[in-house]
Amino acid sequence: MSGRKPRGLRPDEEALWRKVRDSATPLHPEKRPSLPQAVSRALTPVPAPQKRQAIAPFEIGQKANGAVWPGAIKGTAPGGGALNMDRKKFQKLKRGKLLPQARLDLHGMTIAQAHPALVAFVLKAHGDGLRLVLVITGKGRAGVDDGPIPTRKGVLRHHVPQWLQAAPLKGVVLQVSEAHTRHGGGGALYVYLRNRR
Repeated sequence: MSGRKPRGLRPDEEALWRKVRDSATPLHPEKRPSLPQAVSRALTPVPAPQKRQAIAPFEIGQKANGAVWPGAIKGTAPGGGALNMDRKKFQKLKRGKLLPQARLDLHGMTIAQAHPALVAFVLKAHGDGLRLVLVITGKGRAGVDDGPIPTRKGVLRHHVPQWLQAAPLKGVVLQVSEAHTRHGGGGALYVYLRNRR
């Protein structure tokens, strides 16, 4: 019914409708409105939809009510997550002033090799009481895109931050941040570990 008005009932159709209506037994007679009420209800104009208000932009680290979590800084962790470590220490970390106490190089490894190596390395470093370790993922190979589906550049670079935020490493990792250029830049990650208790 795109734009067409419904046609009215012909006299013979209207007579048939009245005959059916009069012979029908209503299920709930007390709820049935009389004909004038039903017609007046059908003829009441529908209110115009209200204009929607624009939604304010959302920032990472912001709660639903608009308040920002304490310590949330733009661009602190990959994806701009909240800052979990001391702010001064984090600034030193970002400037490359803190030296990693151990490093793991995942170059040339497959995902199946890299994941267990990362888990073992981080858990051992935490067990040894280390606080800052460097995980080198590499930036990824710029290969030839020879298919209709593009392949992701830097598979480990994509997966390692996710692995660090999932079990069993989630409980020992305090902060993950891209490394300073002197420690590998975009091809490496600083992993700041929690204090051993």
